[in-house]
Amino acid sequence: MKFKTGDKVRVMRGKDAGKEGQITKVLKDADKVVVEGINMIKKHQKPNNANPQGGIIDKEAPIHVSNVMLLDPDTNKPTRIGSEVKDGNKVRIAKKSGTAIDK
Repeated sequence: MKFKTGDKVRVMRGKDAGKEGQITKVLKDADKVVVEGINMIKKHQKPNNANPQGGIIDKEAPIHVSNVMLLDPDTNKPTRIGSEVKDGNKVRIAKKSGTAIDK
């Protein structure tokens, strides 16, 4: 998986297409990511110690990685991700501009 927590992405498909957000969680086994403020669902929560009243809460649901694209750090446009070896370390690069994503 080429995405990491903290990456800024744009949703390309689905009900939230065109929206941007930051990745909060990466689910490698399912090839999904959780993006803050994207793909919100309503969850019916039973009362518990953390939420004694219970009720309906808004929660972010995972979205498949094929539906999001990383934003280029230079141009702030969607780009594909590549990798190069620099100084013995593998570094992710933006295909559109060629700049390193990992500093």
